[in-house]
Amino acid sequence: MLKLEDVSKIYSRDQKQALKNINLEIKEGEFTALLGQNGAGKTTLINILAGNVKKSSGKVTIAGYDLDTNELDTKWILGIVPQEVAIDFTFSVEDILIQQSGYFGITDNKEYIDWLLESLALKDKKKSLARELSGGMKRRLLIAKALVHKPKILVLDEPTAGVDIGLRHTLYEFLEQLHKAGTTIILTTHYLEEAERLCERVVVINNGMLVADEPKDKLLKDFSQEINVEIKLDGKIEQENIGFLQAFNPTIKDLDTIVLLIDKAELTNILQLLIENDMKILDLNVERQKLEDVYLQLIKQ
Repeated sequence: MLKLEDVSKIYSRDQKQALKNINLEIKEGEFTALLGQNGAGKTTLINILAGNVKKSSGKVTIAGYDLDTNELDTKWILGIVPQEVAIDFTFSVEDILIQQSGYFGITDNKEYIDWLLESLALKDKKKSLARELSGGMKRRLLIAKALVHKPKILVLDEPTAGVDIGLRHTLYEFLEQLHKAGTTIILTTHYLEEAERLCERVVVINNGMLVADEPKDKLLKDFSQEINVEIKLDGKIEQENIGFLQAFNPTIKDLDTIVLLIDKAELTNILQLLIENDMKILDLNVERQKLEDVYLQLIKQ
């Protein structure tokens, strides 16, 4: 569905290499998280797909169309939600979507526009001017705008920035609905919990290079040997009283709780050591590594 072959981008003004030989293939129907720190190259990659930035080298194919020779065809395939809010604030929400439809030669899609507005919790704002919308509403309007031509691939660059938690979950449900209907989705986000909830595949870019590309479940499994453990004890804990755990680098939380990041095979030994040293355990919480933990380890490596 989407294929990048040895794609690189060097900005001429400062000779910064934003992307370095990216090879990536995304299949139809996949829901992929594209993760990376600020400046890692995510937005450059998205701008290349959108035609806003010209790559320095490599090849991009979108649904069989070469981006260099068939850019207009690729615009029908892609719906891109940019990080920056770029809409004409002098028009109403409904008019903006009607105009965007017109760019694709689409008329008489009022029913579909109404469905988009209702799904994105914007229906009661359809007659409001764009400038009257909150930041979160403007972002949801951008999503509706990207979807008016029913693209096969939806690319979202930080779509939930500035969106309150309630409406964020409304958006999650909408994206899950789109995905089930067959839309291929690429999501960039700094909220790792939403990538963990929504996405099936995780791609990580760091310093312009691809450093990870795995199914989410496999990535979590590969890093799941380590677990986060919180052990609540009966009474106040002093550092000198847990010297027998120093090999496991314990930290003390709330005066009565030991926090450890350990190999899961070590848990039995730690519990045995606590019992042998007359430590009474009141509560035990074991949590596998989350996507956020895995991501931070990948970036550090």
